[in-house]
Amino acid sequence: MTTRSPSRHFTSVIRSIVFPRVTSRAIAACALIALPSVAFAQTSAATVEAPKINLADTAWMMMATALVLMMTLPGLGLFYAGMVRKKNVLATMAQGIAATVIVSLLWMVAGYSLSFTGSGAFLGGASRMFLAGITMDSINPLAKTIPESLFMLYQMTFAIITVALVAGAVADRMRFTAFALFSVGWLLVDYLPLAHWVWGNGFLMQMNLLDFAGGTVVHINAGVAGLVAALIIGPRKGYGSDNLAPFDLSLAVIGTGLLWVGWFGFNGGSALTAGSRGVFAIVVTHLSACAGALAWSVMEWWKRGKPSVLGMISGAVAGLGTITPASGFILPWHGVVIGLIAGVTCFWACTSLKLRLGYDDSLDVFGVHGVGGLLGTLLVGVFATAAVSANAEAPGGFSGLLEGNTHQVLVQIIGIAVTVGWAALTTWVLLKLISLFVPLRVNLQNETEGLDITQHGEALQ
Repeated sequence: MTTRSPSRHFTSVIRSIVFPRVTSRAIAACALIALPSVAFAQTSAATVEAPKINLADTAWMMMATALVLMMTLPGLGLFYAGMVRKKNVLATMAQGIAATVIVSLLWMVAGYSLSFTGSGAFLGGASRMFLAGITMDSINPLAKTIPESLFMLYQMTFAIITVALVAGAVADRMRFTAFALFSVGWLLVDYLPLAHWVWGNGFLMQMNLLDFAGGTVVHINAGVAGLVAALIIGPRKGYGSDNLAPFDLSLAVIGTGLLWVGWFGFNGGSALTAGSRGVFAIVVTHLSACAGALAWSVMEWWKRGKPSVLGMISGAVAGLGTITPASGFILPWHGVVIGLIAGVTCFWACTSLKLRLGYDDSLDVFGVHGVGGLLGTLLVGVFATAAVSANAEAPGGFSGLLEGNTHQVLVQIIGIAVTVGWAALTTWVLLKLISLFVPLRVNLQNETEGLDITQHGEALQ
């Protein structure tokens, strides 16, 4: 057994007492010095943290995309088919299928990139041509919590239904070849620039034009294009007589139901998140549709002595179209007011105005969608409520005339004027160009026989 010397024992005691104290103090001091640095690092990381895909938002937007696609196939197809004559039912549905196929492929090639990328005032960039650069994790800055591929697909469904809507104005008489060419040209020349102006950081978006889900891009655009197309192609044979009665309104009622439900994805999905703003948009959408159907029925009851099924579904669609631009900016009672105004105004446009001007808009695309979109785009400048639209990008929200923002109405009027002028110009030029290569409408014999058999070699039994 060994023993320590007194000097070694004294040294070890000193070390055991002094060095632990010094070490503890050093550690404590270092910790105090480091804490602000750690906090700063955490704050910096939170500040510069890249947007992350949110699973709830993604799930909702997948559902909303399916709902909007359903609006064209089969919703709009049944709605339109039920209101044309039996000999043109399949041809009317074929136009909806053609719009879906053509627009989807063109959207993949160039449509998405030119509409929703880049920062140009008038047209987007070429970075996403053929969807180049879209990965599993990529995100568009306009939709920061869902995959970019989903945002691309959702916006594709809007383009599809806008092109398909125009077909209703020239139903019963437009050649299928001409419509296919029109679908290609109109998407590229008309729709893509307008979508960029309003939703893709173009000049109208920079002016703070309020269009939540398509009052300008979809409804005014399609309505004015339909009116111009109807004027250029001319009225149907026998227009004004009773032999143009709808084939089967029960199909149109089913189509209306599909459109009504699909509109929840159309407007509610335009919030691009699974949150309260999207829910508010769905609530006002439903209330406006109900109010529109009621108002149209009352007007018809007053003018003609009885409310028709056609009037009920027309009023509902008028309410749906009119509320679209305002749906994410307003309170529920505003939706009822807008729906009532839509039902009365669109009824007048589809009856008195149409007869006075003498144009043959077969399925009232202009009277319902054009007039409804114009009305809704204007009224959002009146009813916009800051508390509904406040978000991270716009903490103060957007207010309208009722909250003292008189300037917003002027911005809405400018947006309406630009959309009407652009849609009229591009549609007129495009149809004139197409007519140089193929006739726009079928000949008189084919129109008499029906487009189902003459354009597609098929007919309902």
